[in-house]
Amino acid sequence: MTETPDTASGIRLALDAGVARITLARPALHNAFDDALIAALDQALARLERDPAVRAVVLAGDGASFSAGADLNWMRRMAAASEADNRADAAALAALMRRLDAFPKPTIARVHGAAFGGGVGLVACCDIAVGVPDARFGLTETRLGLVPAAISPFVIAAIGGRQARRWFQTAEVFDAAEALRIGLLHQVVEADALDAAVDRQCALLAKAGPIAVAEAKRLAREVALDLDAADLDARNAALIARLRVSPEGQEGLGAFLDKRAAAWTV
Repeated sequence: MTETPDTASGIRLALDAGVARITLARPALHNAFDDALIAALDQALARLERDPAVRAVVLAGDGASFSAGADLNWMRRMAAASEADNRADAAALAALMRRLDAFPKPTIARVHGAAFGGGVGLVACCDIAVGVPDARFGLTETRLGLVPAAISPFVIAAIGGRQARRWFQTAEVFDAAEALRIGLLHQVVEADALDAAVDRQCALLAKAGPIAVAEAKRLAREVALDLDAADLDARNAALIARLRVSPEGQEGLGAFLDKRAAAWTV
């Protein structure tokens, strides 16, 4: 196994027997997103998609969580940034999700602990998602006066529009059993069986023709998604940027960062 640590950007990358394992490595922050982590993940995926030795990618989180959403310092910076800067920031996240969703090789999410916000987006973008019973999920953006715009195409593709209407609006946290029921997870196993379950999926993929696997993935995506992806990502980036700098978005972000109730809280 070869392993490449990248602690500055918050990821580790290991390659063994055709399986690339990307680990989000900010355990003290529950692998929360910031611009550096987004860039590092995007760059790692760009390298791996060109590497003929890679047959599959496993995405995991170090420590107690898969990924607990946005980093507080990053949120603080973006709350004070201009609408144009927020649009560029949201576009970078959308580009990462789009790259993972369209990655030309099979991807597997190994999910434990918290998967909130962008963490849900990562799970939804992966082809196969395996989690443990105590995993928790949440699309909690409306509590901040925001919406999960950048990740919405991928989450809706995973769970459907009807489910998205509920979870996008209520910001309710749900468990692994519910994630399995609505299609965000494919399988739930006990924690001591998680790695074996992920390895089993890798073994099944290794027995399939790599070109056929890539074409099967492309087929499933293209049949399901009849849309202009670039236009959708641009509109979603503009939406979240507008909301972040709006009075409600500023109040929601400020309340969250100040650890107080938002003005609209009843």
